[in-house]
Amino acid sequence: MLASAAALSLAACAQEPAETDTMADETAMADDMTAAESGTIVDVASSNPDFSTLVTAVNAADLGATLSGPGPFTVFAPNDAAFAKLPAGTLEDLTKPENKQALADILTYHVVSGDVNAEALTKMISDNGGTAELTTVNGAMLTAKVDGENVVLTDAAGNMSTVTATDVDASNGVIHVIDTVVMPS
Repeated sequence: MLASAAALSLAACAQEPAETDTMADETAMADDMTAAESGTIVDVASSNPDFSTLVTAVNAADLGATLSGPGPFTVFAPNDAAFAKLPAGTLEDLTKPENKQALADILTYHVVSGDVNAEALTKMISDNGGTAELTTVNGAMLTAKVDGENVVLTDAAGNMSTVTATDVDASNGVIHVIDTVVMPS
């Protein structure tokens, strides 16, 4: 069933030839991460090179212990390509010690309390008239909706991020891979 949910959310990518390689890469990334699923969210992310930027940011914000805690957490995890979309110098500035709180605010905006798998998320969206408001750990809201076969998150500024891989299990929650860093207001 989980594989069906992951396939459902990735099906739209397969319709366009230019997206096929991306889908294959994301599926391979999810497979790699699943191999480490017995670890915490931090362990799973650390085991995959496509999350090296996220892991660096989590460490710079001193969130490693929190995200290794009991949870459960749902993490909408931007991959390295998502971080590369940020304006030049943004990540370097955010990882400076004086910007630790701002970085923590951004990272906790990607985390929802509880274990919300893809099936539960799409049901929440369906049950709420096509959108679901997700309260993040930092207290701000993310809006989730289905666009075609994909779940899309909209941040406080109206920027959108597509969920590209779902249901990567960890001992303290679940990871969904996203293609853009979302930002709180």
